[in-house]
Amino acid sequence: MLTVHHLNNSRSQRILWLLEELGRDYEIKSYQRDHETNLAPPELLKVHPLGKSPMIEDDGRLIVESGAIVEYLCARYAPDMIPERGTDDWITHQELMHFAEGSAMTPILLALYVGRLGAAGPPLGPRIEHQLSSHFDYMEQMLRPSGHFVGDALSAVDIMMSFPAEVAVRQGRGDRHPRLEDFVTEMHERPAFKRALERGGDYAFA
Repeated sequence: MLTVHHLNNSRSQRILWLLEELGRDYEIKSYQRDHETNLAPPELLKVHPLGKSPMIEDDGRLIVESGAIVEYLCARYAPDMIPERGTDDWITHQELMHFAEGSAMTPILLALYVGRLGAAGPPLGPRIEHQLSSHFDYMEQMLRPSGHFVGDALSAVDIMMSFPAEVAVRQGRGDRHPRLEDFVTEMHERPAFKRALERGGDYAFA
């Protein structure tokens, strides 16, 4: 049985969504953020030294990092969700898989942490806002007319890009980024996404 170590209101929600899209059977081990710090609980440290979610266990193997998990699940259970190696779409796939957890999440996390600095935070605000805007602008441009980031059907990249897209919409940027808003709306309407919400519980970005 495949197990997902799932933290509420986190990027692990997209792993549940992917598993529902794949029609795979899985169980959830749920963890709740600390109400005051919003940090993951120490119980996750018993699973992996970094104490972060998502993590999955499949055939006795613990797998960490969102991009690695999505690549693993798609390669094993739905290879059609990854473009053919060597094609232009595959290169774009590689770029955006890394962008989703690298470039895109950096200003998002900086905004979160700097927002907790009180009076020390505002001087950093303009630079962080510039980075957020440029990264969301790039995501807007990368969406194809089909509403997907690579190809014209749901791919591994759509799963990975879902979280930063949700952040953009949650921050009220839909007017400037209508394609991202449409992407998030259509994603949230997918039956598999709704099933993942039922399994995972409350999710602040839905």
